[in-house]
Amino acid sequence: MLRNYFIFILALGMFGAMLGRGSEHKSRAPDAAQQAFDDESQRVAELKARDAPQFSSNDGSVELQRQADGHFYADVRINGTYLHMLVDTGASIIALSREDAQTAGIATSIGMNDVVGEGASGPVHGEYARLESVELGPLSAKNLDAVVLDNGRQSLLGQSFLSQFASVQIDGDRMILRE
Repeated sequence: MLRNYFIFILALGMFGAMLGRGSEHKSRAPDAAQQAFDDESQRVAELKARDAPQFSSNDGSVELQRQADGHFYADVRINGTYLHMLVDTGASIIALSREDAQTAGIATSIGMNDVVGEGASGPVHGEYARLESVELGPLSAKNLDAVVLDNGRQSLLGQSFLSQFASVQIDGDRMILRE
C-alpha cells in the first residue's frame, strides 16, 4: 500500500513538472538536476573565492602568492570576464573548463570530440578557441589560442599567455610576471 502511495506521489510530481515546463512563466522552480548543478557550481565558486590570490603590481609586473595547496592562482580577465585560473607553466596553451568558457561568452558544441591534447590518462577532448583578450592586472595579450576542455573544472593559464612576457620567475612563494 505504501509503495502504491509513493508511486502515485511520484507520478503526480512528474505530471506537475511537465505542466510547469509547458507554461509561459519563466520563473518556475528549478528541477532536482538543475538544483544539484547550481549547488555544485556554488561550492566551486566558494572554493575559488577562498583560494583567491593576492597580486600587486609594481612597475608593470604582477606578483602572485603561492596558495596553501602549493599552486599559484590568478584572477584573469578573459574577453572582459573575470575567471579564477591555475597558473600552469607546463601547459602549452590556455585551457578553459566548459563552465568558464561559457561564462566568458565562448560558444562550444555539445560533443567536443576533437582530441586537443594528451594527458596522463590518455587523449584530452575539447575544442580549439581564440580569445580576444586576456588580462592579468596591467599585463594583457590579444588573440590568443586556447582550448575548451570537455572535462575538468579548473581552467589553466598556460604558455600561450605566459610566453607573451619577458619573464616568469618563481622566487620562494612568489611568482613574478614581467613585461
